[in-house]
Amino acid sequence: MKELGKQITENAGLVAVILVSMSVICLIAWFAEKKLIRSEKRDGTLKLTVTAMMGALGFVLMLYDFPVPFAPGFYKLDFSEVPVLICAFAAGPLSGVIAEFLKIILKLLIRGTSTAFVGEFANFVTGCSFILPASVIYLYRKTKRGALIGCIAGTLSIALAGSLFNAFYLLPAFSKLYGMPLDSIIEMGSVIYPSVGNFTIAHFILLCVAPLNLLKGAAVSLIVMFVYKPISRVIKNVFR
Repeated sequence: MKELGKQITENAGLVAVILVSMSVICLIAWFAEKKLIRSEKRDGTLKLTVTAMMGALGFVLMLYDFPVPFAPGFYKLDFSEVPVLICAFAAGPLSGVIAEFLKIILKLLIRGTSTAFVGEFANFVTGCSFILPASVIYLYRKTKRGALIGCIAGTLSIALAGSLFNAFYLLPAFSKLYGMPLDSIIEMGSVIYPSVGNFTIAHFILLCVAPLNLLKGAAVSLIVMFVYKPISRVIKNVFR
């Protein structure tokens, strides 16, 4: 905790940006939930419990990440968005965003940060870019087709947002954080794709970052499409 407090003090500017970003995303989720979605009122205790439970489960799944063969080793895949998306489907977009934030907070409190909050910030932003469109579309049209369309939209959104976020913020931030030229990071991608000549940041994004986010969105969507209905019935029966 003392080390985490020191890192917060040393990176106060980034922490402020994270808090502002989280507030803006929460405001968007709240607006969508209240103004755009014609949904039934949900029990406050149910929402709070589901949000806390799914955020904690998301943190646990976040610990079991693994590398993929088509991207450098510091990019890893995890399934922490599965419980978060279930939360967003069951309790609304705002609860999904809060569960996403809770997942990150638990990770920081228990494991700390090795990236001066940059990695955690990226995880939160890309996660929200997936769950927000998916849950808004599903809750607007609560059918299996609505869930499918929402998951497809979320997958495309995380691929686009993740690509832009990496190109304009994350990669430069990691370059500055580790004192490593951006070209050296891009070179890690060129090693994986030696047949691509004159490997640029555009190649890095298109061949490494975008496929990773597409795979994550598709995998999470597939799992949620299979497990959401049984889990939602269990949740409703427990609190009935």
